[in-house]
This record gives sequence, structure tokens and C-alpha cells, in this order.
Amino acid sequence: MFIVDVKGEISIDRALKILKNKVVKTGMLKELRRRQEFVKKSIKHREQIKKAIYIQKIRTEELKNE
Repeated sequence: MFIVDVKGEISIDRALKILKNKVVKTGMLKELRRRQEFVKKSIKHREQIKKAIYIQKIRTEELKNE
């Protein structure tokens, strides 16, 4: 639960911006979107492998360019 103290000098727009930043920093929005649908373990594993291959490809290209 997030708490934003709204005092006399802070506008509502500013308070909403502070709240949005807190939500983004904690990753709550990503977690909520991730939980909206069920993803099988095999598909999660496949995505992790694809991500690892992509990252490895980028790193090898960086090493070649140096």
C-alpha cells in the first residue's frame, strides 16, 4: 500500500505523479499485468532461454567490436 502525504502546497496532480513513480519503482504494475493470464512453465522456460540467447548475442557482438 502506498501513502502520499498531500499537504497544502502540493497539488493533486503532483501527488498523483508521486504515486505513479512509487508504483513504477516497486514493479507492482508489471506484476499485476503478469498475473492477468496464466502462462505454462514450459512457455516461461522457453522465454527465459530466448532472452538468454539474445543477451549472449549482444555481449558477443560488443566483444567483437572492441
